[in-house]
Amino acid sequence: MTSPAAVRSDAPVITGLGVVAPTGIGTQEHWAAVLGGKSGIGRISRFDADRYPVRYAGEVPGFVTTDRVPSRLISQTDRGTHLALAATVEALADAGVDPKQLPEYEMAVVTASSSGGTEFGQHEMESLYQNGSAWVGAYQSIAWFYAATTGQVSIRHGLRGPCGVICCEQAGGLDAVGQSRRLIRRDSRLVVTGGTDASLCPYGLTAQLSNGELSTRTDQDRAYLPFSPDASGYLPGEGGAILIMESAAAAAARGAGPGYARVLGYAAGFDPVPESGRPPALRRTLETALADAGVAPDEVDVVFADASGVPEQDAAEAAAIRQVFGVGGVPVTAPKTLTGRLYGGGGALDVATAALALREGIIPHTTGPEAAAPEYGLDLVLGGPRPAPLRTALVLARGYGGFNAALVLGSTAD
Repeated sequence: MTSPAAVRSDAPVITGLGVVAPTGIGTQEHWAAVLGGKSGIGRISRFDADRYPVRYAGEVPGFVTTDRVPSRLISQTDRGTHLALAATVEALADAGVDPKQLPEYEMAVVTASSSGGTEFGQHEMESLYQNGSAWVGAYQSIAWFYAATTGQVSIRHGLRGPCGVICCEQAGGLDAVGQSRRLIRRDSRLVVTGGTDASLCPYGLTAQLSNGELSTRTDQDRAYLPFSPDASGYLPGEGGAILIMESAAAAAARGAGPGYARVLGYAAGFDPVPESGRPPALRRTLETALADAGVAPDEVDVVFADASGVPEQDAAEAAAIRQVFGVGGVPVTAPKTLTGRLYGGGGALDVATAALALREGIIPHTTGPEAAAPEYGLDLVLGGPRPAPLRTALVLARGYGGFNAALVLGSTAD
């Protein structure tokens, strides 16, 4: 195992955060909502959802596209890309980075995408079926594409290094950070990474309902209760976070300060098919990430859980955590109950929240559940934030179909 000191000394640093989420626009607004337990979940307002079994979701409040996105890009791109463009501007400013002052081929972009430009694609299909092919715009060919956000961020800011997109649903946000670390270990000095999603439209919600995992409860406060005896699935949401990652040397050279957190370890896995009789992959993924970070289980101070709210999946995740850390061996939290699951943006937002927790020395609580199901054996943080001297955080994420990922973050105060 690599020594923790060696891992931490050259670990990439998260130097900037940009948040556009149901909990607010901007890192400060998001963090205040998380600590205050202020939910961003409400009745779906972007379209009439009365005919659908799911009527609640996490929507980004007060996002005026014309105030945050260049006018020429609005008609060319989907809302998911609009959210990412706004978050990128914030993240670069937060990191104090002016891309024009850095070598263009040493700056990269890697984002996560779950569904691509869903709403844009829906409108173009409506034009096709109602009016014919002549009514379909040329930008349909790129706006719906999974890599549209990566491309638009790269073009707008002149980031001409390696660019890519990770399509692993909820796990994609962690996978994007893992890929960014690989690029930094090669030749990139800075990577814009993370992800956003915006699939709250009739086509998008219909696609999400197909997995059978969304909660259809009519009480929005009781609809998404991960690890609870009353868990019944999850609620969807939109938004996410964009992160600025830099090599430790590059950040120090430009006087960037300590940053929010260091990326110490990462691993990804894929679950076997249910009929195989083989165990889920999450425990192995978790252990591999810790080994990659050079971190022992007793050095982890908090786990940001995937927390799907689907009872079978909650049980499997709790088992993985319990097997590695012991019964009640580590505080566990799931602040995504304030936003819903954001798919391509969910993992990235959890990374941003975990980085803030490390910097501030406080574990945000999980709202909704009154208590964790006792058979899970989890120390689920409930009732309010828990102050703690945090040095290491573990973030877990799973995507539909079997994707899973784990990311280990370390405090920059070490």
